Amino acid sequence: MIKFVRGIAGKVAGGVFAVLMLIFMLTSVDWGNLTSSTTVGAVNGDAIDARVYETEVQRVIDTRQRQTETSLGLDDYDAIRNEVWNEFVTEKLLRDEYVRRGIQVSDDEIFEAVRTNPLPEFYRLPEFQTDSQFDLGKYQKWLGSSVAQQFVPAMEAQYRTQIERAKLVRGITADVYLSDAALWERYRDENERAKIALAAIVPKNVVTDSTVTASPQEIEQYYRAHRKELERPRTVYSSFVAIPRFADATDTAAARARADSLRREILAGRPFDEVAKLESADTVSGRQGGDVGEWTRGAFDPAFDSAAFSMPLKRLSEPVATQFGFHLIEVLSRKGNKATARHILIPVEITGEHRTRLDAQADSLERLAAEQTDPAALDTVARALKLEIKRAQPLRAGEKMRVGILTLPDAGAWAGRAKQGEISPIIETPVAMYLFRVDSLAEGGVPPLDRIRDEVAQRVRDEKKVGAARDIAKALLRQVEAGATLGAAADSLKLPFDVFGPFTRVDSPLSSPVVVGAAFGVDSGKTSGVIEAKDGLYVLEVLSRTRADSAAFAKALEQYRLTALQQARQERVQNFVAGLRSAAEVEDGRAKLTQRARRQQVAGT
Repeated sequence: MIKFVRGIAGKVAGGVFAVLMLIFMLTSVDWGNLTSSTTVGAVNGDAIDARVYETEVQRVIDTRQRQTETSLGLDDYDAIRNEVWNEFVTEKLLRDEYVRRGIQVSDDEIFEAVRTNPLPEFYRLPEFQTDSQFDLGKYQKWLGSSVAQQFVPAMEAQYRTQIERAKLVRGITADVYLSDAALWERYRDENERAKIALAAIVPKNVVTDSTVTASPQEIEQYYRAHRKELERPRTVYSSFVAIPRFADATDTAAARARADSLRREILAGRPFDEVAKLESADTVSGRQGGDVGEWTRGAFDPAFDSAAFSMPLKRLSEPVATQFGFHLIEVLSRKGNKATARHILIPVEITGEHRTRLDAQADSLERLAAEQTDPAALDTVARALKLEIKRAQPLRAGEKMRVGILTLPDAGAWAGRAKQGEISPIIETPVAMYLFRVDSLAEGGVPPLDRIRDEVAQRVRDEKKVGAARDIAKALLRQVEAGATLGAAADSLKLPFDVFGPFTRVDSPLSSPVVVGAAFGVDSGKTSGVIEAKDGLYVLEVLSRTRADSAAFAKALEQYRLTALQQARQERVQNFVAGLRSAAEVEDGRAKLTQRARRQQVAGT
């Protein structure tokens, strides 16, 4: 182990101690050597210990929770677990690569790195600042203290990992080279501009279903030839009940009454800024005594603007209703279309008897049905609360639950792990409380033809529509070749037509790479042939082309080279890690571990 010079006493302030404890927790566990009868998976045959994985998951959860004012939900937990899992897999693959390449780190290398390259966390600590700047001398003096010696081993481990990765990156990117020709191509893509006219022939829009048919033989032939495209992920079919949480007229009246009461208090002498700090739902301006600063007319809610630009200066308004609630406004200055003011916002919230009623309904949901395994419980609670049972949209693996146009948090994460007949916990959103039940499950694979016959028939018709659209595109080109403008030809065939640009290859408003390529491949003033893209067929005319400035490129070449090399090296590293992942044998046993834990929990209850 590295020996630092001892004998310099020093105290560790709270900030330093917190940083070092974090480093210690991250590096004190030997992740590779821990063994357990319970593993969470394996990478190339090497097990990942479940205890270590769960410990790191909990650490990240705790950290994220401290960074946000709202509680984390099931979706957040799932995202964290996936993030930690991916980090474990990547770390294991990198360590194997260090061994394969013979990458080693000496004590001298670590010593020099610790002494001359402090970890980023240290730069922000006041203990190592002089005149608001990081003082390397103070940091190096502290390194020699007896207090620092307690944490040096943990710091060494973190530096070792960083140096190993740096050596690997250098090895991976050592041959990255960009010639002047390659740099000019990148520069040209970023600076050459085109302006085009574009006519679109989208098969589903220009050819109706009634004009194409799909015979039984064609359907069966398509099904046999496209089985790979017809594969489905695991799909959950569920139903739900919902209790709306919209504020009603009584809640609006209560908010208005509260605003009136606060207005009377201010008029009676209570300081405006005191009320704003304690009562305003606009916490940003509330911390400033309600001050919203200067704004230009039109920047705020129309009702707020209308009141602020018509009321007397330095007079407290009556409550002003907006989409956010009721505002008490005092305009401090106003000139032209600019004003400064302060306000207090009282939101319209569910309160009083309405809240009591919703709380009682939530209690009934919880008591009668939530998290039960008897599917009939949802029917029971629906009858008891006079709620309609509705069907949710089918949920495919990895998706989020959707109800109508709403995407719900946490419900998808729950349904992805639930069994048939299980009922969810209460899923709360700003607009409603939901309770879901898994009605049926369809495992992944290719469904039987009878189940998806209508879909396959539509695919057959869609293919025929593409053929018909090609004929329309050829008719469009014939008109252009006969002398019509592209716009006039498109109009005669009732096709969408628009002008785009100027734009570059890298900031194109067009989604299809094929169309973008044609915009820069067709000569200026010329019309393309029929361009076939995934979403349709196109014909374009290049209206103008502005070439990239070669003189400007030559002037900026060296700095441009440095930036481009950095990007190219990053891409090389990302592709390298992705390649390791694709070639690795990764066994993800997290789902089995969760199921085992649930069985144990059920057995113990």
